[in-house]
Amino acid sequence: MRLDQEDESQNIEDRRGVRVSRGAVGGGIGTIAVILIALFFGVDPSLLLQGNLQETNVSQAPPPQSQPSGMQDEMRQFVARVLGSTERTWSEIFRAAGRTYEKPTLVLFSDSVRSACGFAQAAAGPFYCGPDRKVYIDLSFYRDLRQRFQAPGDFAQAYVIAHEVGHHVQNLLGIMNKVQSLESRAGSRNDANALSVRLELQADCLAGIWANFAHRERNILEQGDVEEGLNAASQIGDDRIQMRSQGYTVPEGFTNGSAEQRVRWFRRGIESGNLKQCDTFGRGSVS
Repeated sequence: MRLDQEDESQNIEDRRGVRVSRGAVGGGIGTIAVILIALFFGVDPSLLLQGNLQETNVSQAPPPQSQPSGMQDEMRQFVARVLGSTERTWSEIFRAAGRTYEKPTLVLFSDSVRSACGFAQAAAGPFYCGPDRKVYIDLSFYRDLRQRFQAPGDFAQAYVIAHEVGHHVQNLLGIMNKVQSLESRAGSRNDANALSVRLELQADCLAGIWANFAHRERNILEQGDVEEGLNAASQIGDDRIQMRSQGYTVPEGFTNGSAEQRVRWFRRGIESGNLKQCDTFGRGSVS
């Protein structure tokens, strides 16, 4: 990736090295849904708690190992530039629509973190918390992305941030609240999961929209970058994660989308650059 023209975002909150303790938090429908998802995928339910939380779904990982401070500082600069790029792009898109883009904050943490959505550990993966409008990531996830998920490359790493920022866009547009309201009234867990899949795939498409706009305006992509991103989307598909963790797949339990679906919607955003192409809630759109 070429990020030389991208300014570092000033909306970075660095909580690395800050120790947090697990305390009691409120419950509700959101908590129940997240706990069911966590149980299904073999993640400790205490890792994920209530409140508009959208997570990159990963299986339980060993505690992250520390990285050299120089590498951490380099990665901090990288994520700050990626976040800055998304801010620039979405500000332009919102302005063209007569709206103002409210920038999210990206929180860097190590091992565990407390958000408006509750307590989470690094093993839960990066996530977006709607109530505080913040993206959370332990940078050790990028080691897992490269080694455990076989998805190396800087654009693969950028895709992770762009996906979570996609959830922020959904939050600003009111999509997230509408979907969660529908999930709370869903007749079954399968129906709620299907809604979650559509929300996640739309975030993938929105990540592709960012890449399309940023490349057209500032030529950020290099040869092989798109393939890196598509590979990352594929490797974190629900079917592949289930196969790694339990040796078989249960499509009714998908909450993020299959590898094929994630690749298809991320590619659609990259190739079209058209927000209308990101309607994952239309009839038959996710089949």
